[in-house]
Formats: sequence, C-alpha cells, structure tokens
Amino acid sequence: MRVHRSGTTLAGAALAALTLLLPLAASAGAAPDPGGRAMPARGSASMGMGVLAHDGQGAAPAASALAAQTEGVDVSSHQGNVAWSTLWNSGVKWAYVKATEGTYYKNTYFNQQYTGSYNVGMIRGTYHFATPDTTTGAAQADYFVNNGGGWSKDGKTLPGVLDIEWNPYGATCYGKTQAGMVAWIRDFVNRYKARTGRDAVIYTATSWWTQCTGNSAAFASTNPLWIARYAATVGELPAGWQYYTMWQYTSSGPTVGDHNHFNGDLSRVQALANG
Repeated sequence: MRVHRSGTTLAGAALAALTLLLPLAASAGAAPDPGGRAMPARGSASMGMGVLAHDGQGAAPAASALAAQTEGVDVSSHQGNVAWSTLWNSGVKWAYVKATEGTYYKNTYFNQQYTGSYNVGMIRGTYHFATPDTTTGAAQADYFVNNGGGWSKDGKTLPGVLDIEWNPYGATCYGKTQAGMVAWIRDFVNRYKARTGRDAVIYTATSWWTQCTGNSAAFASTNPLWIARYAATVGELPAGWQYYTMWQYTSSGPTVGDHNHFNGDLSRVQALANG
C-alpha cells in the first residue's frame, strides 16, 4: 500500500511540474493552439500571414490585366535587410514597412527598411498589425503613430495602414462580436486621423471581413482599401468599397515574397501620398 501511495504522490508531483511549465511555453510562443499547430511568438505577425491558410493560392494575375497598375511590396522583420536596389531595378516603385504590432512590438529592421526604400526613390509608408484582443483601437493607433506610423506631406510618405486580418495567436476574430470589431476599427481609424490628418488605409481579406465585421460598409466612404487575394482576379470586395486602392496578389514574388499592385499609375501613388 505504501508503494501505491508513493507512486501516486510522484505522479502528482510530475503533473504539477508539467502544469507549471505549460504557461512558460505559451509565453514563449511555442504552445500549440487547439488545432495542434505551434503558435507564433507575439510580434512575429506579418501582413497576409493568414491568407494562404484561409483563402488559398490561385493562378497569378494576367499581365494584360495589370498594365495600368504600379508594383509595390510590403515587408516586416521576416525579410531582414532588404535589397531595395534590386527591387527598384525590377520595377517596384512603392513599399509598406511594418512599424508596430499591438502596443508591445516595434519592427527591429524598421530603419533599414523604411529609410532604404526611400533612399532608392520609392514612395513608402508603414503599417500596424492589429491585435484587438490586447488593447483599444485608440491605444494602438497612438502606439503606431509614436513609433513610425506618422505622416508628412513630402510627396514620399503614404498614409498609415491598419492591417486587420486573421488572428495568428488565437481566435480568428480576437474574441470580439461583429459589432465589437467594427467599434474597435472605428476607434483606431478615428484616433489615427486625429493624430495625422489622414484616413488610414484598411488592409484586409473579404472572407475575414465578412466573418468578423458582418461585412460592414462603415468605412468604405473614408478609408482606402488594400485587399488581400492570391488569385488571378481580385474577386469580391468587402461591402461598400466599389474599387480597391491596392491589391496584395502574392506572397511568393521575387526578392521579398509579398508583392502588390496599386490600382493606377505612379501619379496615383503620388496623389495618395500627397493626400
């Protein structure tokens, strides 16, 4: 009987030790989600990271359909030091650089990416990866503006982008109702405009927007749309938007992966920069 009690005690102690270790793994970004996949570390999210998993990859757009569009890229710390001259020589004329995520992360390669794109002649801007489950929209807009997300009318700076998409760290809609998500986005874009004088661009995918905002048309008259769809055509847009301003059409383009088309020639990119 003593042996039985001793074994039970040892098993209980081992279980208790394991229980203590699990939160540490989660905080390091290594804990699995309910589907058994490893969770990425906080701060590692990048624009469009959920598109392939949720919307898939279709055929590439035909060159004839893109004749009047201007090539651009988006980058984050995943790309490290970017070969901006290579991109410029290949025809890329604009870029967006991840500046922040939530109120806890700043891109460690920001200076090389933001300054480097400018130095080769690109029109560039910055984006914020939203985490609506961590802090308010206004708090995240402030963090963004304070850490690289501002705007100046110099002809080379595009308005900031709210990257609002699938949650890589948990529940798809960040635990919010559709009405709650719309309110959070409104909180962000209102504060961003109050701080910069510009309406933020909204980056999203139609399927996520439909699921998590109820396909809200609340922002179509004020905020330019950057749509994510890796296919031959841009497909259905979220409610209210009659056209897209930018289209992220692939995550496997040359040099940096994420490539985009601006819906117009270079003069239209300059017009957006100038407000």
